[in-house]
Amino acid sequence: MNKLNILYEDNHIIVVEKKPNVLCQSDYTKDLDLLTMLKSYLKEKYHKPGNVYLGLVHRLDRPVGGLMVFAKTSKAASRLSKSICEHQMTKEYLLICHNNLKGKGVMEDYILKQDEVSIISKDGKYAKLEYEVLKNKDNLSLVKVNLITGRHHQIRLQFAHRGYPLYGDQLYGKQDKKQIALFCFHIAFKHPVKDEIMDFKLMPKDGIWKEFIDET
Repeated sequence: MNKLNILYEDNHIIVVEKKPNVLCQSDYTKDLDLLTMLKSYLKEKYHKPGNVYLGLVHRLDRPVGGLMVFAKTSKAASRLSKSICEHQMTKEYLLICHNNLKGKGVMEDYILKQDEVSIISKDGKYAKLEYEVLKNKDNLSLVKVNLITGRHHQIRLQFAHRGYPLYGDQLYGKQDKKQIALFCFHIAFKHPVKDEIMDFKLMPKDGIWKEFIDET
């Protein structure tokens, strides 16, 4: 089993790093997924008999790494899901894209999911993100993204659509056979039970990130 990097845990939630290429939950591949790993961790740590409840309230694409929060009770799951639907959870990403993007701005489109891919289409759902370029180097750009809506492959598609495909994106990018450079580095949300804001940050460290993060 992969070693878990747990940033925070209490009776209601658990905040953990999802490693790149690990599934959020089981699919047809039957590869080991984060939800199963966390359930095994909880079962062992607390000596729980039978099935362990753990609510998956948001997702990251399989190749994407970063921070996720899981709910340890159904009440916490319901409240976290509601906060996400009402856009009250902050989710910020770092990405590296091809070509020299400049400044800051907003991307707005309508995205339609078609099987395993998504396209820009007037028949799709509204999608919005805010971005700020942090650095340009070797015809690549390090960009911070505040994800306003959470559509299927939204960040990857919106950047590729504008001529800035993500480094290592096998689906919408240049097929350069590298690990995709997209990482959820910051999440913040109101605790589902306590009256406090939970705020977590974690920076990516490996691969292409070393060329940008260490110097930033």
